Amino acid sequence: MCHFTQRSSTLSFPKICNIFWRFHHTSIPHLCSCSKTVSDEKYQDPFQLGRKDLKNLYEDIKKELLVSTAELKEMCDYYFDGKGKAFRPMIVVLMARACNIHHNNSREVQASQRSVAIIAEMIHTASLVHDDVIDDANSRRGKMTVNQIWGERKAVLAGDFILSAASVALARIGNTTIISVLTQVIEDLVRGEFLQLGSKENENERFAHYLEKTFKKTASLIANSCKAVSILGCPDPKVHEIAYQYGKNVGIAFQLIDDVLDFTSCADRLGKPAAADLKLGLATGPVLFACRQFPEMNAMIMRRFSKPGDVERARRYVLQSDGVQQTTYLAQRYCHEATREISKLRPSPEREALIQLTEMVLMRDK
Repeated sequence: MCHFTQRSSTLSFPKICNIFWRFHHTSIPHLCSCSKTVSDEKYQDPFQLGRKDLKNLYEDIKKELLVSTAELKEMCDYYFDGKGKAFRPMIVVLMARACNIHHNNSREVQASQRSVAIIAEMIHTASLVHDDVIDDANSRRGKMTVNQIWGERKAVLAGDFILSAASVALARIGNTTIISVLTQVIEDLVRGEFLQLGSKENENERFAHYLEKTFKKTASLIANSCKAVSILGCPDPKVHEIAYQYGKNVGIAFQLIDDVLDFTSCADRLGKPAAADLKLGLATGPVLFACRQFPEMNAMIMRRFSKPGDVERARRYVLQSDGVQQTTYLAQRYCHEATREISKLRPSPEREALIQLTEMVLMRDK
């Protein structure tokens, strides 16, 4: 899988992949299967282990969203229905426990750390509401989007309200360092959206552009939330960096697999239309890798798949190429790096669950 057949290029996959990798890492670890890095301790199910700390999560979020307007309350409650995976809060509480145990063997999650998990989910959901407006999306998590039911204007206001409530909850923590760390997430979300609206002609710049957008729109929230709980639980800056790097690498891998699923999973499994990114004019990892084998895709990328038949042709090229496999391989490298980072902490069930979570990110099908 290290080299792929090219019709008119001499640039090998390792060179392309290293362009990706150097964007986020100063050195490239020797590749090995993520499963080989999991310790011999008993398998830990992340969702089972994090369940105690996430009990009543959505009820607590709704308490932060107390509003007098019935319609606004209904809109806010629509996504906080308790049916989401709570993937981000789960990572946050597991990281909190792992850092607490590393520091002083405390197995309890502090109230302020749990607040970070709540805030992370609120920021994430607000970003989804706004994304659906920008993309004019019809469905999310298998049901109609807020903007389709209540209209774009009200959806924007609902997203703003959720974000403002998250900001109030953040201020209540009363730690200026934590405020600074988590407000960076909001800035990154906006900058990431602007990056997504643009594109690069140069092929190598295009890869870096895609990866930077992926970090800002997806990974920054996970990375900075992990960093925040590590700061609250442990004074060691090295631990803060471990938590940040784990979150960043898992977050990027999560989005890379999401981009793969846009080509390999059916709409019913995804809870949203398949090939949605192409229809939005977005060139994700599988497309960029496929472009190495099918250079004629360059023109389609630059015009954002706007001509009739572009979406279908591009999807066909991706599936004929090894773009899906190469994007998956890249996600494996990020998961390996996440595992390498979190393994620096003292062994604990939570640390093992975070390692196991990297496998779950790679194996998910929706």
